[in-house]
Amino acid sequence: MIQSNNVELEAAAFRKLLVHLQQHPEVQNIELMVLADFCRNCLAKWYAAAAAERKIDINYEQAREIVYGMPYSEWKDKHQREATPEQLAAYDAKQKLKAQS
Repeated sequence: MIQSNNVELEAAAFRKLLVHLQQHPEVQNIELMVLADFCRNCLAKWYAAAAAERKIDINYEQAREIVYGMPYSEWKDKHQREATPEQLAAYDAKQKLKAQS
């Protein structure tokens, strides 16, 4: 595949992922971390790091706004719930498994 096509397809898939996550705020970040080992904040960190590598002036908070579709503080107020003991236990178990690898 031609590299420019590959980049275009990857960008389209990433945009679709962002829209999907923005349309499903009921999916909590801790659930994403347990199941997929990444969350919206991870995406924002990767986005900001990619910008920095390319000397593009986008900081973490700006990247978060791109990923969340709104300022993080607003998303947090509207959608973030307190993690349940079960979610925290699952997250801790996942972290322990990763540490053993």
